[in-house]
Amino acid sequence: MDKIQKYRLQAIMLASMVFFADQAIKYAMIGPLQLKSRGVIHIISFFDLRWAENRGVSMGFLTAESETARWALVALTAAIAIGVLIWIWREKLRGDILCLSLVLGGAMGNIVDRARYGYVVDYADLHFGSFRPFFIFNLADAAISIGVAILLLRAIFMKDGTETPAEEAPNNGNDIETAE
Repeated sequence: MDKIQKYRLQAIMLASMVFFADQAIKYAMIGPLQLKSRGVIHIISFFDLRWAENRGVSMGFLTAESETARWALVALTAAIAIGVLIWIWREKLRGDILCLSLVLGGAMGNIVDRARYGYVVDYADLHFGSFRPFFIFNLADAAISIGVAILLLRAIFMKDGTETPAEEAPNNGNDIETAE
């Protein structure tokens, strides 16, 4: 297996971990914790678990008010996720591939919610008194935001050639190559 294939495998594994962790936490919110019926669970002075149904995309934009709009939003976000997957497959830099995998895993978690429930389950409420620096969010949202933020920082601050693409990277003995 060459380095780029290894990076892609790592990306699929990371995206899968984000997806399954997101779905497991949302299951806990809906099932065992019964957050929907409880509304709020106070954890510490600046963080609560608070039930929220996000029928739109990021920050409530493009709110789906009908079944048609809901499925159009599912299709739109699925198309974006496919675009991210294609980007992962074309990307050569490991750091960018892993950031994109955070975006992919988070997108998949939110797509499944929207298809299953008609909304995305949000529950994480970070606040300082009445000041809320973020809307109520979930693990998928956090993974998407972190992945995009790191991609942007890498694009702004990484000098060309700082990270060697996998196909040009020297073999340091970590990969076993077989002669054919």
